[in-house]
Amino acid sequence: MSTIIIKNGRVIDPAKKFDRVADILIENGKIKSVGKQNTSKGQVINAKGLIVTPGLIDMHVHLREPGREEEETIASGSTAAVHGGFTSIACMPNTDPPIDDEASAEFVYLQAKRTGKANVFPIGSVTKNRAGKELAEIGQLVRGGAVAFSDDGDPIDNAEVMRRGLEYAKMFNKPIIAHCENKDLSGPGVMNEGLISLELGLPGIPSVAEEIMIHRDVMLTRLTGGRLHIAHVSTEGAIELIRWAKKRKIKVTSEVTPHHFTLTDESIKYVNGGFDPNLKVNPPLRTKKDIQAIYRALKDGTIDAIVSDHAPHSPEEKDVEFSSAPFGMIGLESVLPLIITELVNKKILTLSEAIAKLTINPARILGIPKGTLAVGADADVTLIDLKKEWVIDPEKFKSKSRNCPFTGRKVKGRVIKTIVNGKVVVDN
Repeated sequence: MSTIIIKNGRVIDPAKKFDRVADILIENGKIKSVGKQNTSKGQVINAKGLIVTPGLIDMHVHLREPGREEEETIASGSTAAVHGGFTSIACMPNTDPPIDDEASAEFVYLQAKRTGKANVFPIGSVTKNRAGKELAEIGQLVRGGAVAFSDDGDPIDNAEVMRRGLEYAKMFNKPIIAHCENKDLSGPGVMNEGLISLELGLPGIPSVAEEIMIHRDVMLTRLTGGRLHIAHVSTEGAIELIRWAKKRKIKVTSEVTPHHFTLTDESIKYVNGGFDPNLKVNPPLRTKKDIQAIYRALKDGTIDAIVSDHAPHSPEEKDVEFSSAPFGMIGLESVLPLIITELVNKKILTLSEAIAKLTINPARILGIPKGTLAVGADADVTLIDLKKEWVIDPEKFKSKSRNCPFTGRKVKGRVIKTIVNGKVVVDN
């Protein structure tokens, strides 16, 4: 019988509204009890001065395997995850081939089990080959372990296909995760449309390209009674639409990334000397006004989860002109310190509010038995030093890719230990 006792840490479990100094007893991979522990048997971890939370969950990552293993694999991505404090991640289906059948979903579980790091949950494609034309075998994907469905990276342009996807996913109580973009409007755009794109001479992507598609999908969700999750929200108008939907009890949830609440389109002018291809993301970095709207939405619960949208690319792909580079940046190992530095320390969110958006909220959206330290729960635990100051250096990351725009940024908050299913997998 394996036993771990975590002693004297400040335990924060938003799912149980628990926030106080306590001990945690772990036996055989499960939470046995939370409170003062008198037993001395087993491995003792002194967490005095540390924050102890349920294992963090990132519900939006790209692991690239199969097809582009030079950028990331399930092994390297899950290793990066646990070093970032994430014990569970959900991977998007835009692999080659995509996760659009039962076997491909099962493959993800098998590879993750072989690695023995983070729990990895596959997100299945809504449509076959992510082509937006014909629904994938939703039921078979659920049987293979898919926890949600998305054609991430590509919107489902056909409204009838999106409607049927919502209806079929509803039968299994699974959400559709929508990349909301009207490509007729975004066109060849590479950054936010506005004065900065005009000044830099780069084609822009207007906010309305995101907002029009959100409006359509919200209306389809109201029609079908399905579940819709809006990925990587970036505009004030998008937030207003989501808030409107929630007030009317439409089953809509949403997420935001750290780069969308820390960086603006102006960053492309000056960060790392300007025109850094690592700042090219989709949806693009927006404006200060949009960031203020994101702050309000995080605080009032309009935005439910914070995710990395971890999108690895090789140096050869990113080391080109801004316009020619692919969209995306890595984030698994920088999410937590950016949240602590930019949201908690600046009093945008309380620590408990921030932890909820990294634990129980994504767990509930995905319907996975994670995100809490309740007795009997899987012993997924993250220990954090809030005061630890460090400088982001992607060369030290566990990810195979280095496309991070936060190089040299001073942050606070560091993962000290990560425990997955009762096993210490990271010990700093």
